[in-house]
Amino acid sequence: MDIIGTDMDQFLSDAHAASWAGICPGNEESAGKRKRSKTTKGNRWLRRALVQAAWAATHAHDSYLAAQYHRLVGRRGKKRALVAVAHTLFVIIYHILKYRVDYQDLGPDYFLRLEPERQRRYLVKRLEQMGYKVQLEPQQAA
Repeated sequence: MDIIGTDMDQFLSDAHAASWAGICPGNEESAGKRKRSKTTKGNRWLRRALVQAAWAATHAHDSYLAAQYHRLVGRRGKKRALVAVAHTLFVIIYHILKYRVDYQDLGPDYFLRLEPERQRRYLVKRLEQMGYKVQLEPQQAA
């Protein structure tokens, strides 16, 4: 809190604040193709503290941040997923300080609730890859 203060009105949006903190993804695009790049330069002490807090948050197994980490780690790698969680954590802190609201965790099943049809297709595909024949039937209401 000593680094950034509690007055979030100095930033136009959460994206501006994340850019100042150096925790937003780099934006490098050429001919319409997005390229991987480093995070923006910012306050290195704040960035390190956020990444450390994000690492601790990923170990709370019943939280949205842990679910986000586990969703990303398979395809992005541990460190990139951790920086993404740190960015989300900073955006949460920004909104808490700017709008004076309490934090409400979305829960570990947020991504399952977000797109249930996508999750169903994914699970059916995984079972078929394991050699099972899958036939889904709607559950009867009791």
